[in-house]
Amino acid sequence: MTVKLSLALLAAGFLAAEDGYLRGDGRVLFPIGSYELPQDEAGLRAMVQAGFNLVRCRDRADLDRVAKAGLKGWIPLPLPLGPDDERLRRLVDSVRDHSALAVWEGPDEIVWNFTAYSGLFRQGIYPTPDEWWRQTPRAIEYSEQQAATILPRLRAAIEWLRNYDTHRRPVWINEAARSDLKFIREYVDLVQVTGCDIYPIHAHRREPVAVADYTERYKRVGRGKPVWMVLQGFAWGELPGVRETVAYPSFAETRMMAWLAVVHGARGILYWGMDTAPPQPAFRESLYAMAGELAALQPFLTAPEAEGVRVEVVDSEGFGKPGRGVSWTCRRAGEDWLVVLVNEDDRPHMGLVVAGLRGQSRLELLYGSETATVRDGEFVTRLMPHEVKVFAAGRRWESARRAGRDFAGL
Repeated sequence: MTVKLSLALLAAGFLAAEDGYLRGDGRVLFPIGSYELPQDEAGLRAMVQAGFNLVRCRDRADLDRVAKAGLKGWIPLPLPLGPDDERLRRLVDSVRDHSALAVWEGPDEIVWNFTAYSGLFRQGIYPTPDEWWRQTPRAIEYSEQQAATILPRLRAAIEWLRNYDTHRRPVWINEAARSDLKFIREYVDLVQVTGCDIYPIHAHRREPVAVADYTERYKRVGRGKPVWMVLQGFAWGELPGVRETVAYPSFAETRMMAWLAVVHGARGILYWGMDTAPPQPAFRESLYAMAGELAALQPFLTAPEAEGVRVEVVDSEGFGKPGRGVSWTCRRAGEDWLVVLVNEDDRPHMGLVVAGLRGQSRLELLYGSETATVRDGEFVTRLMPHEVKVFAAGRRWESARRAGRDFAGL
């Protein structure tokens, strides 16, 4: 299905809801977001056409731009300043009546920054780089001191904001993947959306499956709160001060990371880094291709898991060999089915049974040539190492965007 986002739809009072989706006018959207707000209108139009629906904004002028383009925006707030700080109040007052504002963002990686952040060593606060991970008295003392100041102000500011904002927009805080559970739990009951950033593609190490682990972690960290995952929109070697060979995720890796987030329960996907380390055009095109793939499947992404479906691995070899296995999701939009299968292992699974597909006789592998014939509610397929397969009831669920899908990475 070629999906063109309706400007009227996105402009009609859509807000992030407490289930993590964008809701308005009786409709629901899965957030596909970008930390980059393109400076020129052509770049902004390209982002809309790709399928993005949510971008980071700094002020009212930014919200005006995204509203005109048909997008929604979020505003980061300095919540640790506390509810009485004039800077916080002025910023909130300047934008809280704007129709394009969908969600408030709290301070990025707030717990990481006073516990494990590498800058604490560079600034001379920690005597060695691994103080936090060794849980030395210095690291514990410093973190507890900071938490005693920062977290009460943060909590008070969130409580004030939730009462002051008549639209009751959700508050979302993005943490580092490994941020400390103890301190997150001191504020997480007050936010409506949690999650983390995870950028696992390096020149020396490429581990897209890490997205699965950290999506699951933040479901547990937030006690089941909606999780938004912030994924890799850059190459580490392009970041200022990072000494590393430039290595971009391939489209296959970008696709695997996005679908791993979805099948493990993420309620939104956002990309960081396109403004911090402007990517090569071919990589940007691959990210836009992924956004288009997700946007074309919006009705499924906000649907619940279909009941009664099961996936069974019936391999022909490697019995008992340890591995991560196959993750999956199966959802319905009306009478149509979507089945997503992700092989998290670096070895093939040559026998995969999908069963319980009532009322469906045929599924097509999107962006591929395989046809699955469903007999007695089931079909059989195979997965190559780290392969993603997305089956749907017809190619109308494909995005028309093809450029970027062959990006091999660097």
